Amino acid sequence: MSTYADRYGTVAQRAAELVRKGWDPVDAWQSVVTSIFPDSRASQTKGCPKSSFLGLAEGGHIAGVHPGKYTTSVENKRYALEALRLLQQDGALVRRPDELWKRAVKGISIKHNGQMNVVIALWQAKAFVCQRQLAA
Repeated sequence: MSTYADRYGTVAQRAAELVRKGWDPVDAWQSVVTSIFPDSRASQTKGCPKSSFLGLAEGGHIAGVHPGKYTTSVENKRYALEALRLLQQDGALVRRPDELWKRAVKGISIKHNGQMNVVIALWQAKAFVCQRQLAA
């Protein structure tokens, strides 16, 4: 995965931090993505990573984020939730993002578009509720 795509992981981690401080998830994502990609409107509005983050937030899977209605996404939300489920079963998939993606989309031939960067970055930051429950 490219460094460019990895920046969406950074956006997700920083947005999660803001949400834990009381920000709305949508506003947190927008604020951070604008600061990470100040000169690229296309990157700021890219839907796949944003919908993945908001889909995870919506279900209350990110620690400190209250469940709510944050996205209308169906597909990207589903991919992110499936990737989280897969990581819970096999954390080693975090080092194999292409394999994680393939499994998350159940073998459908579509390209990853930042979704796994979000899930992997949050996993590596131990930002998911399921990870914090295990550590307790």
